[in-house]
Amino acid sequence: MSDEEEHGGAPEPRRRRPATVREAKALAHPLRVRILRLCLHRELTNRELADRLDTTPGTVLYHVRQLVDAGLLVAEPVRTGAGGALEKPYRATGESWWLDGSSPPGDADGTAPVSAFQQELAEAGPRSVRAFARFALHLSDEEVAELDRRILAVLDEYVATDHQRRDRPLYGGAFVLHRPAD
Repeated sequence: MSDEEEHGGAPEPRRRRPATVREAKALAHPLRVRILRLCLHRELTNRELADRLDTTPGTVLYHVRQLVDAGLLVAEPVRTGAGGALEKPYRATGESWWLDGSSPPGDADGTAPVSAFQQELAEAGPRSVRAFARFALHLSDEEVAELDRRILAVLDEYVATDHQRRDRPLYGGAFVLHRPAD
């Protein structure tokens, strides 16, 4: 009997949870955030990641190991590459989405994801933008929390069912709410 049958219905939806110290530290560097995004929808080797990120394989390997140790990236079975050499590809687990948005240790200002997004957007070019909304709102701390909760609830629905839309074009995005300088 499946969990669904045993509990009389659909499985419980995924819930956000606080990041462990190891997970938080792994997410505190923009390059690691970019590696996770690149490996989310296809397996990539250390060499492929280094080429995509315009850095050295040694640098990528250091960051890949941090992500693997945190359980955010997993090694897939070794495969034979085009030249006959053995390659070890990596795949993101998708777990980083389900971690709360608090700033990780080592990234006290929380800018690693923003920096990674800026790099991805620059790489994709201005013609890649499909939707954009810029706004200014007067909100209490409670209203900020409610806005964040509601937006994340909509995004969570899409993330949880993304596997059903793998035949469609891939889009990335970011929601950032900040206090402007006075």
